[in-house]
Amino acid sequence: MKLLMAGPSPFVRKVLVLLHETGQVDDVEPVTVTAAPGGTDAALKAANPVGKIPALVRDEGPTLYDSRVICRYLNDRGGADLYPVQGQWEVLVLEATADALMEAAVLMVYERRFRDEAIQSEAWIEAQWAKVTGALDALNARWMSHLSGPMDIGHIGVACGLGYLDFRHGDRDWRKGRDALAKWYDGFAARPSMQATVPVG
Repeated sequence: MKLLMAGPSPFVRKVLVLLHETGQVDDVEPVTVTAAPGGTDAALKAANPVGKIPALVRDEGPTLYDSRVICRYLNDRGGADLYPVQGQWEVLVLEATADALMEAAVLMVYERRFRDEAIQSEAWIEAQWAKVTGALDALNARWMSHLSGPMDIGHIGVACGLGYLDFRHGDRDWRKGRDALAKWYDGFAARPSMQATVPVG
């Protein structure tokens, strides 16, 4: 299998962390492609019609795309239990919260990098950050008991989202006023799977 990926995407990192946690790293070849708006790699477009990463090219079936689909497939393939039946709706909501945080944080970067400076919108950027802070506040206030329990895909998603905030939006100090979440993240970030996938670039 081949994992089409680009840069320090938190969605790609979520897949990579899952591969480490489920012992499937050696089963997947990482392939770096270009996924920038307006300059998407032809190989990525062929794999995913909307040209987004990650995409998992399989030998035994059609390409899978969207990190949630890929993670669910790899979880089942590896015989893992990151999508437990018990409490499944909580797990899926937590994963969705993490994905929404990541999407808003990535869009903030895209606004600065890929839109002409003359038409960049500070109000739009701050609206995206408001989505991030909403997710952060909910995690800190309502999800700590879940995050303190057995690891599931929600844990991985949240950790990758927080890592991306450190990487791209460190000046905004997401930890301020969220001591419980910050403490949890510092512990989770020490896992070998997280250390092996620290974003660079």
